[in-house]
Amino acid sequence: MSKIRKLFGREKIVDSLRRVGGLRVKVSHATLLEFSILILILMLGFTVRLLPMRWGYYISEFDPYWQYRVTKDIVQNGYLHWATWQDKMSWWPWGRDVGGSTFPGLPMTMATFFIALNALGIPMAPSFTTNPLASDPVYNFVVIFPVIMATLTIIAIYFFGKDIGGKEVGLFAAFFLALNASYIGRTELGFSDDETVGIFGIILFFLLFLRAIEKERPLRTNLVYGIASGLTLGYILASWGAARYPVGLTVLFVVVLLLLRRYSTRLLMAYSTTFSIALFMAINVPRLGFRFLLETTNVAVFGVFLLLCAIEISRHIKTARMKSIFALSIVALGVALFLTLSWYGYVQPLQSKYMSILNPFERLSSAAVASVQEHRPAAWGSIYYDVGIGILFIPVGFYFAAQNPTNRNIYLILFGLSAIYFASAMVRLTLILAPALCLLWALALTKVLKPFITLLKETPVAVRRKMRLETHVGREFSAAFLILIFLLLTFTFVFPSTESRATGAAFPRVFEQAYVPTTLAAASLPIKPTQSVNLPDWIDALDWMRFNLPQDAVVVSWWDYGYWITMIANKTTLSDNATINATQIGRIGRMFMSPEAEAIQIIDEFNEEGQSRGYPSIANKTYVVAFFTFYVDQNGQVQDMGYGEESKWRWMANIAFNSLDKWREYGNSTLGRDWVDTNPNGQQDQQDQFPDNPKGQSTTLYKMMMFGKTKRSSSVTFQLPDDFPFELVYWSQKGQSQVVTAGGIHALVTVWKVTL
Repeated sequence: MSKIRKLFGREKIVDSLRRVGGLRVKVSHATLLEFSILILILMLGFTVRLLPMRWGYYISEFDPYWQYRVTKDIVQNGYLHWATWQDKMSWWPWGRDVGGSTFPGLPMTMATFFIALNALGIPMAPSFTTNPLASDPVYNFVVIFPVIMATLTIIAIYFFGKDIGGKEVGLFAAFFLALNASYIGRTELGFSDDETVGIFGIILFFLLFLRAIEKERPLRTNLVYGIASGLTLGYILASWGAARYPVGLTVLFVVVLLLLRRYSTRLLMAYSTTFSIALFMAINVPRLGFRFLLETTNVAVFGVFLLLCAIEISRHIKTARMKSIFALSIVALGVALFLTLSWYGYVQPLQSKYMSILNPFERLSSAAVASVQEHRPAAWGSIYYDVGIGILFIPVGFYFAAQNPTNRNIYLILFGLSAIYFASAMVRLTLILAPALCLLWALALTKVLKPFITLLKETPVAVRRKMRLETHVGREFSAAFLILIFLLLTFTFVFPSTESRATGAAFPRVFEQAYVPTTLAAASLPIKPTQSVNLPDWIDALDWMRFNLPQDAVVVSWWDYGYWITMIANKTTLSDNATINATQIGRIGRMFMSPEAEAIQIIDEFNEEGQSRGYPSIANKTYVVAFFTFYVDQNGQVQDMGYGEESKWRWMANIAFNSLDKWREYGNSTLGRDWVDTNPNGQQDQQDQFPDNPKGQSTTLYKMMMFGKTKRSSSVTFQLPDDFPFELVYWSQKGQSQVVTAGGIHALVTVWKVTL
């Protein structure tokens, strides 16, 4: 008993507890506060991106449906199957070479995350949705994945900002990115596209590469960071076409360092390690291959590498004369090699859409590329909408970065300037601009506030009588300035925009981007947060096609809806959002923009091509899907809204005939209508005339659109020709007594069966 008391006595237990308490991690109050703020920012960024769940648990937009399909294939068939997968449900009858047309980075990442979470037994089947795909756990994970990646990206920019200007810059940058409108729009619930991992990879690559060239670190540590940056850049190259941007930016950064005489052996080591690993990974991606090495951007990579090697060798040459001869020889060799490769056509120019970014005055040569809304130039108003009052701090951020030209600040300046330039050329690239502006804003705000915060911390000193007339800044002024900055931030993040106030919305501006339904739940209409309505048109139409069309049916539609029809309706399509076959897209556009006899001839040609490739005839199994949006006012007047084929017909005509002005032949106002200006001032008024355009009204699409409207509005009277070879077999909300609209805007999906 005495031995037991000695082992488990009160003194022994207390002493043991004290020893355990000594093992606790000692954290300073500053570190605890920093960690707590970061956690709150992460929770805020995560929660904001979940807001679309109010309208249902859906994948958003179009391309993410393809990413889901490839992810599901990887989960079911392994990591290598996608490279040899010939998808016969897309681009019938030719099919799609998945390996040669897909970046594998995103679907592989999602598949890896899913497999890991599934192994841990984490359920991925929400019970609050009626989505027919929700029974698939892979689908459910793909929906939530962009929110997870956004949270990781916020952490990455925190560390990047911390390296640039300390923990304050890191926290502010994380906060601004968490609430950036452009970034929210691409990482909200369901938006699982390349940008989800692309922005994370770009920020992480910048962070690692800049650490790899630091002189303060041991050489072995620099090498580790160089390897990590190479793996990260290779991952971006395997995930996103815009990976050419960090490649080009890094090459430009190294050239600037050389001009500033900041060459070091660490720079050569980091550069060579990074790009050798990254390009090796890139050439193993089937979509890129060895030809990617001879793209203009990568030729510049090799040229700068040759220059770095020359500088390193010249450091060991003793005489100035030999150095000059060696330098001239290297330059001559590089120029001769580049001219020779260009002469024989080995150097591959950038694609049209990338060249239009470098030269905004160059018009996109492909009508198919120009038709994509994201490829159009950005308005400055959209950039202001992203950062609000923060746009005033961006020049200040450039100033403070230039005032202290460290390697990181030089990189930040180049990052900001290039991102602003490219974003102004293509609206999609405001996504790349977002982290640059957040870092510049955070740096400027920290530098501006620092002296005022320092004054607040100082103990007030009694002012002598003879000093009262002298100028000084007191604590009251500092406090007032900090309050002013806080109010300015309030205008950006808390108050709703002018447009929202006009519609009666009470949501903060940062919520407006996230608090909207996914494209499918909104039936492709821009529903505002105040319009608490689900439009079932596309969801119901896809469900109807899934269960009522023959399994081997082939559906013809404009390329926008191809992924939806393939993934949700589970039907074969002629085109989809990959736009990998502009010729086939043009033929579909010509079908819609031709009279019905010519349209049937085009469909017959597709059928003959399919039979020549061994497919059975689809003569009785071909269906056409067309989508229209319009508004019916109180007087029964019908007005086209422009979210469906009533506006896309312009691009159908342009792509069909490879012209950016062909659409005018079918109606320069609306399809089948011309606008004749009767007012000499050139402004449209009630006296203007809108005569018929016979060519536009003879098209198959016009007849489908007008007859479809008769199913929704009694004020539209239109009869199809008796021999019209398309039968309307379904229209959305068919048979419902009360049609659901978005503030009076109809979203009409029509399905037509080819009868000849």
